[in-house]
Amino acid sequence: MKKKWLLPIFASFMLFTTTNINNAEAASTSDVSETATKYLGIPYLYGGTTTSGLDCSGFTSKVFADLGIKLNRTSGSQYQQGTAVDKSDLQVGDLLFFNTSGSGISHVAIYIGDGKMVHSQTGKGVSYSNVNDPYYWGSRYVGAKRVATFDSAQQEAVVAQAEVKEAAIDFSVYASRAEVAEQIAKALSLDTSDKNTKFADVKPTYAHAGAIAAVAKLGIFEGDSNGKFNPSSPMTRAQAAKVLVKAFGLAQNGDVVTFADATADHWANEFVSILASNGITTNNDNFGYDDMLKVEHLKTFIERITEIK
Repeated sequence: MKKKWLLPIFASFMLFTTTNINNAEAASTSDVSETATKYLGIPYLYGGTTTSGLDCSGFTSKVFADLGIKLNRTSGSQYQQGTAVDKSDLQVGDLLFFNTSGSGISHVAIYIGDGKMVHSQTGKGVSYSNVNDPYYWGSRYVGAKRVATFDSAQQEAVVAQAEVKEAAIDFSVYASRAEVAEQIAKALSLDTSDKNTKFADVKPTYAHAGAIAAVAKLGIFEGDSNGKFNPSSPMTRAQAAKVLVKAFGLAQNGDVVTFADATADHWANEFVSILASNGITTNNDNFGYDDMLKVEHLKTFIERITEIK
């Protein structure tokens, strides 16, 4: 797909980084979503601007900096950039502003489509929320600003049809591929200093790049046919079983264990049976082969594996 150059909107308010922006390729709407979601799980830290911790405007500034756009530092000053956008006309990449303190603009988020936004919020860190959440965000919404336009070519729409819509998944509940890689790397005490991966969609600046590179080197994870890791995609429990068995070198311990929710020739039977035979998962008729892996279950599996190891 031929990419376009980033076009500034309302130039008197929009500033670019001091790097040679003329050499930077334009960002697409999928680039915006992927860049924003790569920081999922980073904790909230007042005044934070690094992956050690981010506050709301620190998060938006970091995402846009990755895309070649310089934002002002605070949510209030970011509200002075770009052009106003009606809520009914929101596009991926628009900045959303809220009054959470009772005294003007105090919070900012990035719109990623389907009524969803990504932001760094107190207590949850970088996470998803519904823009129109009736219990909190909906009533505190102030307005939106557009500081750049992002390419949403038809080719991306075709690709999106074949992929899981990230915005529809709550990754505070379900484990992304990046999260699984991170947890395995920690459990195995892998060296994550090398952040260069072979995957086209994992840049060295990505928060989990080191962990992804480490597990890929060991053959624990593989990419898709397009050379992508898909870090923000969820994993099924069957996929997780295979990854965990490979990562920790587990072997069958006793009789083969079967579950009712899979056919006799299911590709993951061997891996699921290994988990069950080692007491990593219990046989409650169904394993949930096609269910998305939950974060809490991932942690439980790894805890049980480390106990028997």
